[in-house]
Amino acid sequence: MKHWEKPLSKTTVYKGRVVRLNVDKVQLENGRTSQREVIHHPGGACVVALDEQERVYLVRQFRYPFGEELWELPAGKLEPGENPLLAAQRELGEECGLSAQRYFDLGPIYPTVGYCDEVIYTWLATGLSPCQLEPDEDEFLTVEATEFEKAVSLVLSGKIRDSKTVAGLLKVYALKQKGQLSKMLRRPGK
Repeated sequence: MKHWEKPLSKTTVYKGRVVRLNVDKVQLENGRTSQREVIHHPGGACVVALDEQERVYLVRQFRYPFGEELWELPAGKLEPGENPLLAAQRELGEECGLSAQRYFDLGPIYPTVGYCDEVIYTWLATGLSPCQLEPDEDEFLTVEATEFEKAVSLVLSGKIRDSKTVAGLLKVYALKQKGQLSKMLRRPGK
């Protein structure tokens, strides 16, 4: 049996620069009604940028809701109608000053399924080279190239807690365990 909920009404109670909050009335599969609070978000793109020495590029930035600095993969919000891959390429340049020769789709991530429709599109980027670093004017961050295994250890120890970073690093770790990562890191023709 497939579970479902049918929307009966939607009311926007807040519309901001980044998110919109709806309070929706839904019919449940047992015939009763309930209320759902849903944050609508334009989505984002995230990059696991891995160089030939198996170093991953992380950014450290202050995250206001938690009142602390977090280590994260380079990522950013999608602009209206923006292709997620182009957004990932843009963010890698803006946040890390890097471009990549190859991108491998790691699939979408739904970071907060209970109340938000945000989708984060995730890529592995290889064949890295420097480009012009152009951070957003309201973005303050530190970039660090970290040994990939160390970054995975930081995930497992709970020191890296950002969901897109946890998921992205563990997906690439799974590719490594299957022996697929070394092929992705090789330059074409080698």
